[in-house]
Amino acid sequence: MKKEIIDSEKLSKPLGPYSHGVKVTINGATLLFISGVVAFDSQGRVVGKGDIKAQTRQVLENLKDILEAEGATFKDIVKITNFYADFEDYPKIAEIRAEYFGDWPPASTGIEVKRLIDKDLLIEIEAVAVI
Repeated sequence: MKKEIIDSEKLSKPLGPYSHGVKVTINGATLLFISGVVAFDSQGRVVGKGDIKAQTRQVLENLKDILEAEGATFKDIVKITNFYADFEDYPKIAEIRAEYFGDWPPASTGIEVKRLIDKDLLIEIEAVAVI
């Protein structure tokens, strides 16, 4: 098994001892495990305070940066886990997600949480891709 740490220069530095992702190759198959992505800009500032659509779009743009750095696209994602500050926002989140995933939606789990790493964050998405 080959394991490689993935950190994108386009994203803010991780807030703790973790990486943006880990790429693992096992028996010729390569999996990309992407840590929870939030609506931070490259300087670690929250984008779209109070605006779930703006935050969802920023999260997906950050996710796209990680995917593209590894030669992958949203079509390579097979599973996402979504963490929401308020599940009532789901219809707005789904609308933005559809712009990125189109007719190729991955398996998905949604979990409402009390709070994310910053009190102004409304959504976090982690992903697994096969590349």
